[in-house]
Amino acid sequence: MCGIIGYTGHRPAVPLVVEGLRRLEYRGYDSSGVCFAQNNELRVVRAEGKLRLLEDKLAVMEHSLATTAMGHTRWATHGAPTEDNAHPHRSSKGDLCLVHNGIIENYQECKSSLIAKGFRFSSETDTEVLVNCVADERAPGGSLLEAFARALRKAIGAYAVALISPEEPDTVYAARHSAPLLLGVGAGENFVASDIPAFLPYTRDVVFLKDGEIVRITPSSWEVFSLEDLRPIAKQPRRIEWDLQSAQKGGFRHFMLKEIYEQPRAVTDCAAGRVDAALLDARVPELDALPFPGRLRIVACGTSFHAGLWAMPLIESWAGIPTAVEIASEFRYRDPLLTPDELVLVISQSGETADTLAALRIARHKGCRVLGLCNALGSSIAREADVVIYTQAGPEISVASTKAMSSQMIVLLLMALHWGKAGGALPGETLRQAVTGISTLPSLLESALPGIQAEARTFAARYSSCDGMFFLGRGQCYPLALEGALKVKELSYIHAEGYAAGEMKHGPIALIEPAFPSFFLAPHDELFPKTKSNLEEVQARRGPVIALTNPPRPGMELRADDIWILPEAWGPLEAFLLLPALQLFSYEAATYLGKDVDQPRNLAKSVTVE
Repeated sequence: MCGIIGYTGHRPAVPLVVEGLRRLEYRGYDSSGVCFAQNNELRVVRAEGKLRLLEDKLAVMEHSLATTAMGHTRWATHGAPTEDNAHPHRSSKGDLCLVHNGIIENYQECKSSLIAKGFRFSSETDTEVLVNCVADERAPGGSLLEAFARALRKAIGAYAVALISPEEPDTVYAARHSAPLLLGVGAGENFVASDIPAFLPYTRDVVFLKDGEIVRITPSSWEVFSLEDLRPIAKQPRRIEWDLQSAQKGGFRHFMLKEIYEQPRAVTDCAAGRVDAALLDARVPELDALPFPGRLRIVACGTSFHAGLWAMPLIESWAGIPTAVEIASEFRYRDPLLTPDELVLVISQSGETADTLAALRIARHKGCRVLGLCNALGSSIAREADVVIYTQAGPEISVASTKAMSSQMIVLLLMALHWGKAGGALPGETLRQAVTGISTLPSLLESALPGIQAEARTFAARYSSCDGMFFLGRGQCYPLALEGALKVKELSYIHAEGYAAGEMKHGPIALIEPAFPSFFLAPHDELFPKTKSNLEEVQARRGPVIALTNPPRPGMELRADDIWILPEAWGPLEAFLLLPALQLFSYEAATYLGKDVDQPRNLAKSVTVE
């Protein structure tokens, strides 16, 4: 959540920073602002709402000579989303300007101390407290780097921060702790940002910063120091292979739609080097660095939690490993009983999810090996896990996650196969069918997506006026039902609930009425007869039913208000067709209702605070 970009170099800085903020819009925000150094003074411009309102203000200002600037998109935490609370914030003593992502938990204590020293405040934010703390630490003749570090050592909480001063008009200072921030290294210019797309048009050379590191950039240099004692830290830039086009819409109306249609490529890239169709073999080489687990604990949030829940029966049945799946925000606030032979798998698309990262640290503290599954190279989870597996899904810009879940599910399926082979529990025929199915899945999915979208558009127009809806499934379709309901809520703001279909009669069925539709996930699996019975229970109470199922065959017929036929795939691979159908229904419902698909209200892409 929130976005930071800082720049110093040879280009006009303000339009570059605003352009970078636009590429960070997917992170979620409700206000924005920039600070730039020009003629040895700092200018701050802020606006409530979308970036265009900030651009309108900048359009009537002179900033063409500024070659150092920083910008911020804010997602409100402390204080309402107003212009006064928007970043950047200035110190009331000593001209400093700062932007900040995260939460400073001891800001009230610090603020009281600063007020007693004569500092003034014009916002409700913890960020304004932090910039005044830096000013307070600035001793006469002392360096700004030292003052910045001393202030950050006193801050309790999470932060990614950037700071500029008119005394050093071509320098940007930045630091991170439990919030994403990285450095872009250019020719005669350097960048700091929350994510790579912010500066990708100008450089692909990236330095990944760790917690407790502070950086100083000028147009011709960059340095990284330890926050604890300011000792220099040697770093090497890494080359990012994906380009700007990967992070742009490519002719699609929305990033979300583009990323749904990228799922065949995501499956292909994720399986590359892990599936050998010629040898009918599948493995995850990264797992060779870990002992065979006696137990597995999967910890994640949101969509990643649903992916873990989907994989649990595969890991138990194919690999014989007892598996539990937990929500990270609950796991971190209890004292989990973990055994020495237990492996903890944390899943996060961004690799920066605060609750999941906290769970990782708890597991490490208790002596467990930790396996990280994420999409972001150099992220906190990738660095702190004992072993990391990358999904290779490429950039995902839309706040509502789509191809990230598909790629997570493929990796999890491959992990089940890998451990199943290693432990001797996996039948050879299952491995053969899985490898064959994964190899043909991208082409099957690619050919099916246009038809799935057409059906989704029809059903969205038919059912988007309802007050609420159910998504129902059994077995591995239950996590997909949860995800379908989540996507509808995220995008269209229609109330939706996902349930295990067998739980309907234990209370939720009381909601069924003619204006309350139910989406049943009913592929032709071994639980089809049970799902069909649950479907008929809803119909008996005059509830509209949309059944997502496979082409009819004897003994597998369904009667419903709407039958949504999806191509048939082998076993658990059916999920990779059901999932985009649910995603596309949510997408089409949101567009039909005129909602902001890529940036739903109140949501952020990377949840880096509790």
